[in-house]
Amino acid sequence: MARVGMTEVAARAGVSVTTVSHVLSGRRPVAESTRTRVLQVIEQLGYQPDTLARGLRTRRTMTVGLLVPDLTNPFYPMVLRGLNDVLVPAGYHAIVCDTDGTREQELAFLREMATRRVDGMVIAPFQLTRKDLLSHAKAVPLVRLGDGPLDADLGDLVSSGGEDGMAQMVRYLLERGSRRVAYIGGPRHTGPSDRREAGFHRALAEAGRVAGDDLVIRGGFTRDAGREAAEVLLNRADRPDAIACANDLIAIGVLDAARKLDLSVPGDLAVTGYDDIDAASLVTPALTTVVNPAREVGRACGEALLRRLTADGAEPYREVVIANSIVRRDSA
Repeated sequence: MARVGMTEVAARAGVSVTTVSHVLSGRRPVAESTRTRVLQVIEQLGYQPDTLARGLRTRRTMTVGLLVPDLTNPFYPMVLRGLNDVLVPAGYHAIVCDTDGTREQELAFLREMATRRVDGMVIAPFQLTRKDLLSHAKAVPLVRLGDGPLDADLGDLVSSGGEDGMAQMVRYLLERGSRRVAYIGGPRHTGPSDRREAGFHRALAEAGRVAGDDLVIRGGFTRDAGREAAEVLLNRADRPDAIACANDLIAIGVLDAARKLDLSVPGDLAVTGYDDIDAASLVTPALTTVVNPAREVGRACGEALLRRLTADGAEPYREVVIANSIVRRDSA
């Protein structure tokens, strides 16, 4: 059976081949009635775009790379959903790499994506240096996901204001009467954890307080890491009465430790998270946390990358900051 071509779709829909192309790519506006008619004809004829031919013609693979440190963290699959919300209608598909937050895997991913000739990349780097990113930023459009600063040589930046979000949370804990606030973060020298820890210290400094090293523990962004760190903090004679965590998985681990030690939350210990993943509202007690709208973050990354891919000329790089807020539940 002969393959249906774009010319046949255009003829049946009564439009030009160029219009069909714009409907498929989403790169140019098309009247809604025309778009609907073209899509109906595509479905009727069973038309499938010849991506190989299009790639040879446009010198594009219609693929983008997404680098994340841990796909088991529910935040990142929602980022992918948001990214696809924007890129799939434009004809692009994402290749996802879970790097486990290691430098070796992050570098391997960058090299692999260069080999595959992806059209752009969205990266949430944990261990990559500026020098690592520079060589790739010149070859392919990059969008960085994480907290600033904006670097004009490294592409667009989508940030969710981690420092400000954590500062809001610590102020909230102090306002509710917490006297000794601890912090459990991710690995040192990783963007999200460093910025959130900076917000923790900033809010304490504003209140005339200082958190000593005994009140700050850094580990992984996992439930097990949170439980282990909390057991260290809570078995001390001068244990904290509140623990602010760098993400919700860590905070859920803290709840595990508190339960094991027969501590009441929030009576004996206030616990807060960050990200507001689905599980935050399902655990007992429900977790007070900072809303980090993952799907909106993913959409912003997709829009920034698509803008870069479809720009006719050079555009200044931008920083997009997604607002966050506290959701107050039972754990604090």
